[in-house]
Amino acid sequence: MHHSHHTEQHYIQRAGWLRAAVLGANDGIISVTSLVMGMAASGASSHTLLITCIAGLISGASSMAAGEYISVKSQVDIEETDLKIEAQELEKNPNTELNELTHIYIQRGLTPELAKEVAVQLTNNNALEAHARDEIGINEMTAAKPIQAAGSSALSFSIGALCPMISILISPEQYLETIVAIIGVLSLGILGAISSYYAGTSLFKGSFRVMIWGIIAMAFSSWIGSLFHVSPI
Repeated sequence: MHHSHHTEQHYIQRAGWLRAAVLGANDGIISVTSLVMGMAASGASSHTLLITCIAGLISGASSMAAGEYISVKSQVDIEETDLKIEAQELEKNPNTELNELTHIYIQRGLTPELAKEVAVQLTNNNALEAHARDEIGINEMTAAKPIQAAGSSALSFSIGALCPMISILISPEQYLETIVAIIGVLSLGILGAISSYYAGTSLFKGSFRVMIWGIIAMAFSSWIGSLFHVSPI
């Protein structure tokens, strides 16, 4: 028995939420851990570090959500404007738009006769959808979703920021900075592996590149923090 369903696994439909989630978690781990590392290097107490971590989580998650929403909403506005322009052109110059669609299919390798037939059939079915997909590059799988992106970013940032917070809560005072750094780097490695798994790429490469950038950020923050000397309260 033959099945006609398309069974290949593709990853492009994950692009929107995966990008926002990975960006949020990565930023949550790196920025808040680096913030804590800088404060710890300056001599701040564990109580101060915990308050700093909580403040970083709240402000960072809010900032990520707002920034992601505004960014993706701008993309939505552009897509909607392009669709309106295309709808107007289809109404005013249907033949010109049909020829434009035909030319696109010829450039993709179809013969002029077949390209014209495909363009005619797709236009008769849903002209705006055909032009949105093949001329502008907008389709249902990759369309921008601002609320989803904002929520994913805020939630993932908060989850990422929990790593340094838990580190502070479980670490003895004398080893706090070291444990925070170790847990931060390991968390980034796990995040890199997870994101690579969902993207269908190498787990090792994904982990390595995220960990390297995290180590650089944490080391720089610690160096800046060490230039200041704060007496623990």
